[in-house]
Amino acid sequence: MPATKLDLRETPPKERHPKIHAAFENLAAGETLRIVNDHEPKPLFYEFQAEVPAFDADGYDCERVEKDKYVADLPKHA
Repeated sequence: MPATKLDLRETPPKERHPKIHAAFENLAAGETLRIVNDHEPKPLFYEFQAEVPAFDADGYDCERVEKDKYVADLPKHA
């Protein structure tokens, strides 16, 4: 179960990545950040994979649950 959930659909695009990074930093090891977005966050995945050592890329999951609604889990290494 994710420790933190962020619905970013109403957040202006330029504010999304800083908000996600801040929330991820506040997670404890082994916790997961769940984000809800209006598009598949593939660029975010690549950004985290390249720049965030604590990101568990193997545990990443993203699902399109409806039109303009994607739910992605960004786990932090334990």
